[in-house]
Amino acid sequence: MNLIENLNWRYATKKFNDRRISPETIGKLIEAINLSATSTGIQPFRLLVIDHPELRLQLAEGSFNSQISASSHLLVFAAFEKLTLQNIEDYMNHIASVRGIDVDGLSDFKMALVNGLLNRSDEENFQWATKQAYIALGTALIAAADLKIDSTPMEGFDSEKFDRLLELDKKGLKSVVTLAVGYRDEENDVFAKFKKVRLPAEEFATYIS
Repeated sequence: MNLIENLNWRYATKKFNDRRISPETIGKLIEAINLSATSTGIQPFRLLVIDHPELRLQLAEGSFNSQISASSHLLVFAAFEKLTLQNIEDYMNHIASVRGIDVDGLSDFKMALVNGLLNRSDEENFQWATKQAYIALGTALIAAADLKIDSTPMEGFDSEKFDRLLELDKKGLKSVVTLAVGYRDEENDVFAKFKKVRLPAEEFATYIS
């Protein structure tokens, strides 16, 4: 199937079956998310991949999103609470290492990030980091469809409980959005049989020449 067909096949899965996603396939999904577009390339968020059944049950307790515990894996996108000089310096060193260059050659880029990021408030940078996480979520949805993995993006979760159970505060992170992934239960999920509803392309998009 091509990309457009896969995106037509995709929907927000309401019920998952018991089939597990293989480690190889999960690895491909994580790799795709890691390759997502991100402003300046600094990736001010992290991805947690949770396949521990008991932990997912704890995370799902009290939530109307049964997919948290019923899916094969739960992906949690967590944004940096703040950006620091150390974050920027670590990023410079990583670029230098990957590209085999002298880190001193990145001084102009480093100062641009310092002036652009560290002159903003922690809240402004957290909101910016959250937007970067959502860009990665979009990549995850497309990649999952291409891998024929079903998925459900979710905001309706107790972020404070997630942060506590996952000990995100110790890592300077806050959970911002989640993605349940697995395989659809076609017999019990009525939405699996529904035709996708979207605007006609000519109504959705305006060409400006």
